[in-house]
Amino acid sequence: MIRVVIADDEAPAREKLERWLVEQPDVAVIGAVEDGLSAAQCIEQLRPDVAFLDVQMPMLSGLQVVGQLELSSAPLIVFVTAFDEHAVKAFDLNAVDYLLKPYDQDRFTRTVQRVRERLHAHESGATAVAIGRARAPSCERLLVPDRERLQLIDAASIEWLEADDNYVHVHTPARSYLLRRTLQDLLSQLGEQRFVRIHKSTAVNINSIESLTPLFKGDYEIHLNNGRILRLSRRYREALFVRMGQ
Repeated sequence: MIRVVIADDEAPAREKLERWLVEQPDVAVIGAVEDGLSAAQCIEQLRPDVAFLDVQMPMLSGLQVVGQLELSSAPLIVFVTAFDEHAVKAFDLNAVDYLLKPYDQDRFTRTVQRVRERLHAHESGATAVAIGRARAPSCERLLVPDRERLQLIDAASIEWLEADDNYVHVHTPARSYLLRRTLQDLLSQLGEQRFVRIHKSTAVNINSIESLTPLFKGDYEIHLNNGRILRLSRRYREALFVRMGQ
């Protein structure tokens, strides 16, 4: 069975899509939600094969949902939209297809067949996620795990980032979060205008830096506003100084 999640903030559109999907003998709808945050939560927990995402939704748009997903478990993506300009973005993100509202059953059937073909070829949504992160502007909010749910935090509240193999510890004043991401991947999403790498496994929010203390052989100590002290490797010193106007 093809396991599907639907996300659309318009109840009639969501119900129509669900009704047509369950009529397919090889499709099971395992989740139907009405906003982007719930969509990301549903995808994270249920691990569907395919996600039908409305482009414009509260909390997170469909495009933003894609950019927040894990590469390793990303489903195939079908965008649903009432706006032609978003259809082009869907193809740019390597989506399986897009459904332009109001679509008819013939158009829907062609989309489902494309999904079957991509799944038969053992494709996943990882490429769409990677392209989405690379092409999207820096995000102002980041989706992080919070116990059994997901929540959005302001990117500006992140003080520093610490890599741990294929995970990243995201440190904020309130607490730390653990994401299954690489540091470089996360930095590409957050945008380098706010964060700068100070070590191969560490990056810091420029606005969190209080002062620097020189050490030996070109290394520095970075003192953050919260009292934390981090090490600046000489390899990354020049880039930081340029960013700080020194």
